[in-house]
Amino acid sequence: MLDELMRIGVELRFEKARKCLQAAEAMIAIEAFADSANRSYYSIFHAMQALLTTGGFSSKTHSGSIAEFRKKYIKTGIFPKQYSDILRDAFQVRNKSDYDIYYIVVKSEVVQQIENAKIFLSGIETYIKALMDIVDYEKTQAKLTLMSEIAKGEKAGRENGWLTIEEVEFGDSLQNED
Repeated sequence: MLDELMRIGVELRFEKARKCLQAAEAMIAIEAFADSANRSYYSIFHAMQALLTTGGFSSKTHSGSIAEFRKKYIKTGIFPKQYSDILRDAFQVRNKSDYDIYYIVVKSEVVQQIENAKIFLSGIETYIKALMDIVDYEKTQAKLTLMSEIAKGEKAGRENGWLTIEEVEFGDSLQNED
């Protein structure tokens, strides 16, 4: 279940994912393709982290987060294998473009990576929103159940001659007058 602090963490991570995607798109305009590849990977990574946060998972490494994502969401069929492929390809391009001085990212490659990031973010966001709606629904159902049980208790109390809160308070005020 998503508590309020976890919900905020999810929202902050997803906002970071959106900002990275915007940066990736902006960097194409100045032909900073390697930087665009980096930002598009991080948009995917932060969206994945937002999703993993909903289950209470945290990892200090990218590979740990990726492994957990694949285990919980790809192998179980929640997301199609395409999401794993998008993540793998973005991770590889980001690593090559960041650490291999001889690797050159071309525009078509990064444009495709951005399109894949949009697919990934859209799917993750839809899933997270549905999950949050379910949590809100469950909270509402729990409140309704609680209110129903309280009403049953009050009815049983009235039927069995229990005192109401007003009668108890009135009784206390009578005792204070003595």
